[in-house]
Amino acid sequence: MASVATIDGAQALADVRTELFIGGEWRPATGGAEFDVVDPSTGQPLCRVADATVGDALAALDAAVATQPAFAATTPRERSRMLYRAWELLGERRDALAVLMTLEAGKPVAESRAEIELAREFVLHFAEEAVRISGNYQESPNGGSRMIVVHQPVGPTLLVTPWNFPMSMGCRKVAPAIAAGCTVVVKPAKETPLTMLALAEIFREAGVPSGAVNVVTTSSSSSVVGPLIASGKARKLSFTGSTEVGRTLLAQASEHVMKTSMELGGNAPFIVFDDADLDNALEALMLTKMRNAGETCTAANRIFVHRSVIDEFSSRLAQQMSGFTMGRGVDEGVDLGPLINARQQASVGELVNDAVERGAELMVGGKAPDLPGFFFEPTVLKNVPADARIRHEEIFGPVAPLVAFDTEEEVIALANDTEYGLVSYLFTENLRRAIRVAEAMESGMVGLNQGSVSNAAAPFGGIKQSGLGREGGPEGIAEFLETKFIAVQL
Repeated sequence: MASVATIDGAQALADVRTELFIGGEWRPATGGAEFDVVDPSTGQPLCRVADATVGDALAALDAAVATQPAFAATTPRERSRMLYRAWELLGERRDALAVLMTLEAGKPVAESRAEIELAREFVLHFAEEAVRISGNYQESPNGGSRMIVVHQPVGPTLLVTPWNFPMSMGCRKVAPAIAAGCTVVVKPAKETPLTMLALAEIFREAGVPSGAVNVVTTSSSSSVVGPLIASGKARKLSFTGSTEVGRTLLAQASEHVMKTSMELGGNAPFIVFDDADLDNALEALMLTKMRNAGETCTAANRIFVHRSVIDEFSSRLAQQMSGFTMGRGVDEGVDLGPLINARQQASVGELVNDAVERGAELMVGGKAPDLPGFFFEPTVLKNVPADARIRHEEIFGPVAPLVAFDTEEEVIALANDTEYGLVSYLFTENLRRAIRVAEAMESGMVGLNQGSVSNAAAPFGGIKQSGLGREGGPEGIAEFLETKFIAVQL
């Protein structure tokens, strides 16, 4: 294993493997290449991990392909028990895993612990779903034959996971694949590979067969994922990331007509009507906006507040946003971590500056503080004009842009005026309005009087350019299954 710096959490770093995990074995990258994993709260390297070559990645896919027939033949109960054991191990190691995730992702330890609990929910849910894969048997309408429908594993799968939720997104993809009987090659984000490497070891200890789960870390995602898709050996691609990259991967996958799941960008509207419970709306906004320093695809991105309550709402919001303590997530009392890297820090700053230059009122924050690492101050912008970039681009930072509205029809049009359609939030005490507006939202999910929509038992995903397919719920395992019809002549 690579050496690590002597820092808080050094033991958590020392316990994680940093090689590639291929065919049930830990191995260095060809030629011994490695890259740095950086602590975003300091900007300094934490450790080095293996930097896979194309050959390494193809070897991982070959292992998945070779293992697929035997793994597909395992019983649903066997696969369920593997996942149940992984659920237990995640619970036993929660604290150490939380520190590890905090070091590489920057989020406060409390948030990391909560993420691990959500990850465990996904693993437990799909442990239960593994034994519920159904089919159908029925008489043909003409009576002369029988129709049998079965659902079988789609086959070797490529999983590309994001940096913002490395554990929960990893489990949300790997667990249903295992439940369905699919082998996988996982390519974690270069910013947060350690969590997935720790998860690979957990699945190994849980009894998942060698070659069923393979993890390839790399400093250049496109140079590895492209050849994996082009090989034609994988039958499914599941990707979470930007819409821009998703479009590219969809084009590449089309060459082999791969089954795809895409969880892409978002531009979530957050609507506060004049009859809303403002205490609840503010609490929900702080949850969806500030979790992971705003670096979530489901974060409230455009906050529409009825003109009659916007002054009170914005004042109270600014007061709450000014109360965060920024710092290293492993330190006591810290409740806001850094952004993931300098590029993201600069991007958030550019969006804020553009909005202010175009006339938005800066109520609090607005800049990067004088701290090491990649922090950005919690920021509230009021009366953001329509031509500001922040009204149209995903922020991925702790910035709340507020816009006043007057009528229901107006805010529905404003909310739907985006190419994205992942999630919408709305707050009202009027039941008829709640149903009316929820149904009018052009999004795959709606949070009605609540600021979180993530639930292992529910389908997660978007419409329009926010993606294809669903993760979680019964739909989540269906994404890893093919439907076969067997016609039987009597």
